Amino acid sequence: FSASWGFAKQIFPLLFLGILAAGLLLGRPGHEGLIPSAWVAEALGGNSLGANLFASVAGAFMYFATLTEVPILQGLMGSGMGDGPALTLLLAGPALSLPSILVIRSFMGTKKTLTFLALVIVMATTAGMIYGALV
Repeated sequence: FSASWGFAKQIFPLLFLGILAAGLLLGRPGHEGLIPSAWVAEALGGNSLGANLFASVAGAFMYFATLTEVPILQGLMGSGMGDGPALTLLLAGPALSLPSILVIRSFMGTKKTLTFLALVIVMATTAGMIYGALV
């Protein structure tokens, strides 16, 4: 219990600041954030291969705490992110992150880690493109 409480005290302020930063940078539907909606729409709008691949790579290297995925995604979608790239980000984000890549590499080695990374990116991109075409 003591160790869990210690981790909670370390994580909560970072989680809180992350959610505030996402709201400040991305805004909310109907309210512009510091990052212009046009930039988000240009990079992640629609259902192109480029938008899905960008969302997949970004998601694979970002660290998404479970509670921060929804506000970040809401801000991105409110700024013009397409449905396919949104799913892509939701699939790639929890599957990988830079810290998890480093840990996986220490156990599995560089070649297997890169293979795993490539598979997550390709599969998330593919699923996002299919979903975006169907919705």
